[in-house]
Amino acid sequence: MENIMFVITMVLQIMLLIIGGYYSVISVTGCLFKKEPKVAKTSNKVHKFALVVAAHNEEVVIANLVKSANSLNYPKDAYELFVIADNCTDNTAAIARENGASVYERTSEDKHGKGYALDWMFDKIFKMDKEFDAISVFDADNIIDSEFLNQMNRQFNRGYKAVQGYIDTKNPYDSWISMSYAISFWTINRLFQYARYTLGLCCQLCGTGFALSTDIIKEIGWGATCLAEDMEFTMKLIMNNYKVAWAHDAIVYDEKPLTFSQSYKQRVRWMQGHADVASRFFFKLIKKGIKEHDIKPIDAACYLFQPIRLIAMFLITVLCYLQTFYPDVSFGFFKMDYIFGPWIWGAIIIIQLLTVPVVLCLERKMNLRVLMGYIPYYFYTFTWFPIAVVGVLKKNNKEWFHTQHTRTITLSEIKKQI
Repeated sequence: MENIMFVITMVLQIMLLIIGGYYSVISVTGCLFKKEPKVAKTSNKVHKFALVVAAHNEEVVIANLVKSANSLNYPKDAYELFVIADNCTDNTAAIARENGASVYERTSEDKHGKGYALDWMFDKIFKMDKEFDAISVFDADNIIDSEFLNQMNRQFNRGYKAVQGYIDTKNPYDSWISMSYAISFWTINRLFQYARYTLGLCCQLCGTGFALSTDIIKEIGWGATCLAEDMEFTMKLIMNNYKVAWAHDAIVYDEKPLTFSQSYKQRVRWMQGHADVASRFFFKLIKKGIKEHDIKPIDAACYLFQPIRLIAMFLITVLCYLQTFYPDVSFGFFKMDYIFGPWIWGAIIIIQLLTVPVVLCLERKMNLRVLMGYIPYYFYTFTWFPIAVVGVLKKNNKEWFHTQHTRTITLSEIKKQI
């Protein structure tokens, strides 16, 4: 039994080391080489955008989203805002109309969730007399930076058909949870999204602040209706030989949860969707990558492996603590210390601790309040371990959890706190 435990834990740890090393190389390489991928040709076209917002009982925040959309520094005849009042029982529809949005009210007893609402609205847009080159998706709690569409238009003129924008936080200082979210997203923007873009890999759609060519949606269909519809559609794009580009200066300010309870429910939902998408696309992506000698599908498969990776890290960590506190009990598992000495591990830990502050400085987000928030941020990261376990176990539960949004803030107020 001890021999079996030794082999299993050895394989797990070496696998984690390889994947972790791969992520580190991608992140560092992508950040060091600040160079946009070359494109065959560019144009000066002013693309027409349909801005789509799926809103469920968002009367508190919808007005500021609509106002920010109406204030974009982009030709007014080149975009239109559509708000889906999805199964609303409050004044979301009325408030959105009062502030100048085109509102479509949807009611469905069985098809709940953002993915279904978007699918429903896309079909209506395609049947309109007015034609759009691209559709950009937002959440009702967002505030859109005035240059968002200019930056998206720039990327579409470089030939991209799917582009993700920069997800910032409109309420980083409201609580330790919102600050932890902010630090996490600032880090992901730089080390994951920006790095992959500079290396020519596929970025990930993030649920909001992205734009898709209408041609792509018509060609492969939306059909992304799980709890992680953004991730699901990203994988559909890769399977159909498209990739998601990145627009670092196309900024959307997103409201983050204020309490750990809200955060836990939201992140469990994310992990449920993540595990669901992984179960359907992981092996398909691996097969596609090997068959076509293409790293992009394999890179995406590594990302889908994240819940299992977190669970494996959690198990290994528990085993290490058990052996530390009960040295006389032989568990028989492999310890990475057999390969790396304490000095190597010490260097790895120091590098990990310094990585996030360096990224925050590069993103020009570092100040005293952010530095103080870095301490609880590490507790926040450790809570991903049990959340991953719960998410994988509940991956077949499709019940949608709605995060309550309460933070009314304008773009000018956000700019003042930066």
